[in-house]
Amino acid sequence: MVQRVKLTIEYNGRPFAGWQRQADQPSVQAALEAAAMQLDGQPVIVQGAGRTDAGVHATGQVAHIDLMKPRPIRKVADALNFYLRPDPIAVLAAEEVDIGFNARFSATRRAYRYCIINRRADLALERGRAWRVPQALDVARMNAAAQYLVGVHDFSTFRDADCQALTPVKSLDEISVQRFGDRIEVTVEARSFLHRQVRSIVGSLIEIGRGAKPEIWLDQILAARDRAKCGPVAPAEGLYLERVDYDGGERVPGEAL
Repeated sequence: MVQRVKLTIEYNGRPFAGWQRQADQPSVQAALEAAAMQLDGQPVIVQGAGRTDAGVHATGQVAHIDLMKPRPIRKVADALNFYLRPDPIAVLAAEEVDIGFNARFSATRRAYRYCIINRRADLALERGRAWRVPQALDVARMNAAAQYLVGVHDFSTFRDADCQALTPVKSLDEISVQRFGDRIEVTVEARSFLHRQVRSIVGSLIEIGRGAKPEIWLDQILAARDRAKCGPVAPAEGLYLERVDYDGGERVPGEAL
């Protein structure tokens, strides 16, 4: 009897070439599959809710695995974490689910958080985990501009050239920009995202925050549907997959690093 297990995972993306398994570079998926194989004694495929890029982190990634040798669910997370050491990946929770559950296709919403440190001094503790922007940023203007993106739009301007999505039309449910001292957080929620959509949005918001562009500019470049109109793409190191939601109001939370 196959035992399907849902995993809630956090990881530091710095050592990895991204989530997706690759032939010649380390990936989060490959590390998890190696640990799961140690646990089950045979190859195990790990299906994630989202494919994060190289250097992108997660505090609430979700994946599922099928174990051919069922075991007490309370032991699965501890065993996987043992085999994952010393990789900066942690299984926060393991839950036995119906065989029809799919971490990717059953998801109804994904939430990302982008972390900016707005100060002149270099980063020490947050190096590799946030984007330092030394120029003064007007968060109120950034947040006001961001609201132009809420709703159903053609996001071609914020779509990476290598994006494999069938359409650039997406529904963005919520976006906010908030300041906590010298820390600025951009949170974005939608059912699904285009490749590098969040980082492209954040980079453009920085242009508005530092006064280089007016708030209406974000609406104008959105309407242009032209990748060349996008602002600089924010670096991967500030981005976190924070949460994945499922039907029935089930939320799999992550805690911001």
